[in-house]
Amino acid sequence: MNDIHSSGLEIDDDGLIRLQKLLAMSNVASRRKCEELMLEGLVEVDGEVVTRLGTKVDPRTAVIRVNGKRLPPVSEKVYLAVNKPRGVVSTMSDPEGRRTLQDLVADRPERLFHVGRLDTDTAGLIILTNDGDFAQRLAHPSYEVDKTYVAEVEGEIYRRTLKQLVEGVTLDDGPVTVSNARIIEAGKSKSIVELVIHEGRNRIVRRLMEHIGYPVRRLTRTQIGPVVLRGLLSGEMRDLTLDELGELLDNTQL
Repeated sequence: MNDIHSSGLEIDDDGLIRLQKLLAMSNVASRRKCEELMLEGLVEVDGEVVTRLGTKVDPRTAVIRVNGKRLPPVSEKVYLAVNKPRGVVSTMSDPEGRRTLQDLVADRPERLFHVGRLDTDTAGLIILTNDGDFAQRLAHPSYEVDKTYVAEVEGEIYRRTLKQLVEGVTLDDGPVTVSNARIIEAGKSKSIVELVIHEGRNRIVRRLMEHIGYPVRRLTRTQIGPVVLRGLLSGEMRDLTLDELGELLDNTQL
């Protein structure tokens, strides 16, 4: 599924649109195929299966699912995945004149802000949006959206060490839960590991690895929930797909 905005929709005077037309314009499938999906009972609106062709919905408020996947409501809001380079500050302005996220999106007309942060010396995935409610929920630790990091660390690391992380580590500011940890590469002088964690505490991955005796040399965030960094070069961005946004909306109960 691709991105969709309200400007291209043929909305009635009452603010409604035929459901199969909305699905087709959202690139779910062709109009005919969308009608088949409805007749097969694979389309839900606000928790109820809709099989009647011609049913109209409000594209801005209806919670629509196709074969279980949520279709985000039509909106003029933007949701961007950005590959933040090392050395870029995770703010939209900086009194010290350092390069910021705003420099990466200088040609965008929207007033954007970031969801969470990445350390200046950490590269990788960060989400920018002009949807404040979405940003607050996604950044809040209570929703436990997993974030995946790949870290190059000093020394040879062992599985038993990563097991220690998964079993639980307590830092100065409290315990930390690591959902998953695996070794990508292990060598005498350096190793590369992948960690999955839902917390966003300051420098949490670096502090974790330092705590178990493996200082981080380089760190990259590669995934936030369903959104992956793969395919984005340093400094590049793209719109979230409808599948990605729909899953994030579900994860944050919006």
